[in-house]
Amino acid sequence: MLFFRLTDHYEYLKPFLEFLGYLPKSVSNLGIHNTNVDCASIIGDESILVSDTTATPLMAQDLIARIRQVSDKPIKYVLLTHYHAVRVLGASAYLAEGATEVIASKGTYDLIVERGAEDMQSEMDRFPRLFRGADSVPGLTWPTLVFGDGQPGRAGGIRVDLGGVWVDIWHPGAGHTRGDTVAWVANEKVLFSGDLVEFEAGVYT
Repeated sequence: MLFFRLTDHYEYLKPFLEFLGYLPKSVSNLGIHNTNVDCASIIGDESILVSDTTATPLMAQDLIARIRQVSDKPIKYVLLTHYHAVRVLGASAYLAEGATEVIASKGTYDLIVERGAEDMQSEMDRFPRLFRGADSVPGLTWPTLVFGDGQPGRAGGIRVDLGGVWVDIWHPGAGHTRGDTVAWVANEKVLFSGDLVEFEAGVYT
């Protein structure tokens, strides 16, 4: 895994950097790409929000360890930008760190209800290399804070205060999945888009 800093408030894990020119292919071939998911932490003066969790609690420990190198603030919030197992099944690692809310849109919650178990098994079977420590996954990740009514727009979103850093979270509409969610930090002009912005990717449901 590779980490880099966007601003003083963000740490970002980006496995696919060679297409942006940040990594030579020789580096990415060492296995950095095997995480196949982008995660971020937004660090306020009082607490931390993690956007997407990695595929397993064991893998999430890498991000937690990196966060702890730059902040001892509590990890309070976990945001699920959408439901694909590879992005959400690491959530229990953050709950063990004291996270109190797992945030998701109504569309994401509905997808977990409808086919969460099937999606988890399918992804683990098809892409075992993405699920290091699969036996550490305790089961499905269930949101504790579900926002909106499934309709797109900022009106149905929520705002999270991390202490000096406000994060606006909303569902802009279906693109990658039915429940796509973005997180916007206006002061820094940084948008976390989940897989709505993805290099050479197709549309999923």
